[in-house]
Amino acid sequence: MRDAGGLAIPGVGGLWRLLRPIRGRLIIACVIGTIGAAASIVPFIAVAQLAQVLLASGAGATAAVWQWGWIAVGALLLRLLCVFVAGGITHFADTRFQLIVRRRMAARLGKVPLGWFTARTSGTVKKSVSDDVLHMHHLVAHTALEIVDGVVVPVVTLAYLFSINGAMSLFVMLPLLVGIGLYGAQLAKVRPRMADYSTAMGEISGTAVEFVQGIGVVKTFGQTGRAYRRFLDATARFMDLMSGVMRSTLRSAALAEVVLAPLTSLVVITAAGAVLSGAGWIPPVDVIPFVLLGLGVTAPLMALFFSATATTQAAEASERVLALLATDTLPESDAPRVPADATIALERVRFSYDGQYAALDGIDLRLEPGTTTALVGRSGSGKTTIAKLIPRFWDPDSGRITLGGVDLRDIASSELHRHVTFVFQDVQLLSTSVTENIRLAKPTATSAEVEAAARAAQIHDRILELPRGYDSVVGDDALFSGGEAQRISIARAFLADPPILVLDEATAFADPESEALIQDALSALAIGRTLLVIAHRLSTIQGADQIAVVDRGCIAERGTHDELLARAGTYATLWANHERSRSWHPEIRPSAESARKVNR
Repeated sequence: MRDAGGLAIPGVGGLWRLLRPIRGRLIIACVIGTIGAAASIVPFIAVAQLAQVLLASGAGATAAVWQWGWIAVGALLLRLLCVFVAGGITHFADTRFQLIVRRRMAARLGKVPLGWFTARTSGTVKKSVSDDVLHMHHLVAHTALEIVDGVVVPVVTLAYLFSINGAMSLFVMLPLLVGIGLYGAQLAKVRPRMADYSTAMGEISGTAVEFVQGIGVVKTFGQTGRAYRRFLDATARFMDLMSGVMRSTLRSAALAEVVLAPLTSLVVITAAGAVLSGAGWIPPVDVIPFVLLGLGVTAPLMALFFSATATTQAAEASERVLALLATDTLPESDAPRVPADATIALERVRFSYDGQYAALDGIDLRLEPGTTTALVGRSGSGKTTIAKLIPRFWDPDSGRITLGGVDLRDIASSELHRHVTFVFQDVQLLSTSVTENIRLAKPTATSAEVEAAARAAQIHDRILELPRGYDSVVGDDALFSGGEAQRISIARAFLADPPILVLDEATAFADPESEALIQDALSALAIGRTLLVIAHRLSTIQGADQIAVVDRGCIAERGTHDELLARAGTYATLWANHERSRSWHPEIRPSAESARKVNR
């Protein structure tokens, strides 16, 4: 949630639940921190008592000096011990907290619909799982102890000083109260800009990544200056934002630091002591504790204010972590069923991404076992949406999709994924060995099974050319072209051995040689399986058992290649355009100078 000032503040109840695994440790650390904070005041009290004893110069002064000296040393050692133990507890608790939260997030992400990931970039997910959890380090490991110091030290100090003289104690509180008021005014001005700060930092990161990743294209078209200008503009906007914040808070921040500075307290306390002792309201010797202890009253509060930015960022991060952990998961049936065969049926399926505009409306389609169905249509017509509903990237808003006569929502996700495999255009390889990349489809597969899958996918020979063969690490000593990476993906599909295969134009980005190898691998993979192909090049699906033409979220036509051409409808138009594109080549016209040379 957000407060009136716009600052992200995690819900106390949600954050308290999030901290449940380490709450006991944090409470123990705070108790130890309280003891340590109180102990930090004792040496100053001991010095004040020593001063009074020495000034009195009475009998037994030597014994009193040793007594207070040992008390000061003992309190100092206790303070150091408490700081060490409490800090160790919170840091170890933070390590355990990060492990638990990341595991919870990973478990949650394993249950959300696959479509949730398509709506977010990998950077966004990584920010929540890694960066945001890391930013909460300050909240867990430091903030609690800083608050304890910021509360206990002033309270205990003032309690002791009030026991000596109430009027003098009010003067000790004066810089403290004024400083709190000034810092409060500063935070009130900063809070509305914190959301803008996060946005501006995101723009800088985004434009920097965009510039680096697209540097090849940018330089090719001579747009380095323009692309770099976008990064500079984002930086300039951030600087303008921060300059505005600094200008609006500079006066109050500087004044607060001056007011809370030890020198200011010293001047106020000394002046007040002189006046009150001169008026006979306090013995001069009693001014000593106020001079010694009053200087340290404001220090913990200044530490809290200096760490306010880190604490705010940690609070915002915890809000995003809580939001991710509250993400809706894919509904699972309490009594899952097993499909009878590999027949896929879409019955009056309607689906919308935003709940308003239908991406699909009234889709009826049946995929028989062992047959090939191709989806064709213009970009944005709904082909990919239909394909992604089959492995349950999302559930339809109305209608149903069945596998072997069983509604997909009644099939366990693990069972569904054993039946359906998706080969995407954009292949994702992990930064691990080639073996583990292929074994991703079947973690228990033997090395022989992995090699057999690679052979079937026409990638075995290329893997053997790598420095360490199947043990080569992708991105390190295993660099694959787009077509080769696609064949690694097909090897995964061979290893999974699913009865249903969904292909999203697997040869879209391959060179001619790789395309031929991919086509051979896919032909072998498709044998005996229910195959759904999203086709962009119509020449690849002429032999399909069924072609469904998708137009504006509906199936406009269906039939074989010859049947659809004979109807002279939408498919015939798409085919004509396809044939024209295949015969297209750039027209090369001679320049005027070349023409003159030819005519001579």
